[in-house]
Amino acid sequence: MSRFKHHIFICINVRPPGHAKGCCSEKGSEKIAELFKEELYRRGFKGIIRANKAGCLDACEFGPSVVIYPEGVWYGNVRTPEDVMEIIERHIIGGEVVERLRIPDEKFRR
Repeated sequence: MSRFKHHIFICINVRPPGHAKGCCSEKGSEKIAELFKEELYRRGFKGIIRANKAGCLDACEFGPSVVIYPEGVWYGNVRTPEDVMEIIERHIIGGEVVERLRIPDEKFRR
């Protein structure tokens, strides 16, 4: 049994300005990470669902990127408070993938 029902990783990686891959941090991921943490705490999920800031998740072109385990669902372009709330409401609470933000698996094939 895992320690948390869900584990959410939010990329906050920083690269130098002008880097070819870009970085999630310059797209506002630090604020997104804080919103996840605050909202999960507000809803009473402390110790049940964990949101962690992460280094590079190697999905820079989709940033800010978020991955949720144990499902292994990857989300991209998570930029607004509404995106965070929708992921919490629909995925974390409702068990439904938020398709409009999901990064399809085939996007990771190189």
